[in-house]
Amino acid sequence: MSLTRAQIDIVRSTAPILQEHGTAITSEFYGSMLKDVPELNNIFNQASQATGRQSTALAGALFAYATHIDDLGALSPAVEKICQKHASLYVQPQHYEVVGTYLLRAMGTILGAALTLDILEAWKVAYWQLANIMIKTEAQMSQKTDEWRDWRQFRIARKVPESSEITSFYLKPCDGEALPAFLPGQYISVKTDVPRLDYSQARQYSLSDAPNPNYYRISVSRHYGLQVNDSNAREHPGYISNVLHDDQKEGDLIAVSCPAGEFYLDVASPSTAPVVLICSGVGVTPMMSMLNSLLARQATRRISFIHRARSTAVRAFGDDIAAAAKKHANVSSVVFIGTPVAGEDIHGMHYHYAGNADLGVLDKERDLCLDDERAEYFVCGTETFMRGMGESLKGLGVEQERIKMEVFGTGPTPL
Repeated sequence: MSLTRAQIDIVRSTAPILQEHGTAITSEFYGSMLKDVPELNNIFNQASQATGRQSTALAGALFAYATHIDDLGALSPAVEKICQKHASLYVQPQHYEVVGTYLLRAMGTILGAALTLDILEAWKVAYWQLANIMIKTEAQMSQKTDEWRDWRQFRIARKVPESSEITSFYLKPCDGEALPAFLPGQYISVKTDVPRLDYSQARQYSLSDAPNPNYYRISVSRHYGLQVNDSNAREHPGYISNVLHDDQKEGDLIAVSCPAGEFYLDVASPSTAPVVLICSGVGVTPMMSMLNSLLARQATRRISFIHRARSTAVRAFGDDIAAAAKKHANVSSVVFIGTPVAGEDIHGMHYHYAGNADLGVLDKERDLCLDDERAEYFVCGTETFMRGMGESLKGLGVEQERIKMEVFGTGPTPL
């Protein structure tokens, strides 16, 4: 059933209501649904539930949908991102039935008499309009993954510390079958039990190496916000990262999904445009996949790698990036360290600039490739970091379509 013109007007007219009451609606939605259908706790991120981040994100999505109800093209990037994540979690069409039922019920609970029959019917049609688009999109994504249509068992072949906070996990499929290639920048979901939650949980981690038919590599940052002995620890993220770092050992099994994600570099393209990789912290992981993939293909395009970390101790892959820049004339590297340690961190060797990343201090041609209007820019890090880098790049004349960003966790791309 398609929305009528009158229903489109009704849904759009509810945007101010959703802006005011959206978080209350989504909090009621998640609370009632996860209580009545507890098995869904295995799908939804419990850390984001505890912090309220998921409720806030959904409220924002509902407001955006109501605002752009007759211009869904404006929502295409957000829908693509959500569908990629759903595909990586193997969300099924029947899940949309459950979500629709509880979302409309939550609207009624919070809005009461303000949710008239006309508004309820309009939102029911609107929900299924979007749900059917997403179901179709996710089915098409699933068809592209050959026979990999469900969680697959992998063995942790190696754990390699990359810094004081980041460890790489080399994952090999238990069935011994060759792994499909992925697009550098994409992620996999990994799922494991979290005993203290009584649920399994899945998280997305960027693949951090060039495609290899024998293994996938992810590099996971430990989130210290989780205090294991704190009775209020459910309020903090870090469940899976701490399980991986502390409990999962070499030889242990873990469930893995097929690679997914809309943030990637097309290394198969014949383009000779420069590539500028800008990252902070563990945002280095998808950039390592891009760098290693380009080098594996002996690409001659200019590659500029700009990385910011709090300290040298927490910075991962520093030696690898420096070695690539030394060996390959088309690769350059710039390092920002928040707080260099006197007597340990040597300027020009361990870092080039102290403090926060500032594109204004960099060489406009060598580091930022502003002399080539075809240059592509990939940015990954915290929302604050990406917002700042995006604004700086646009201020330097880089068009938005040449800037691609990857967001950690729940939330919109800050461009």
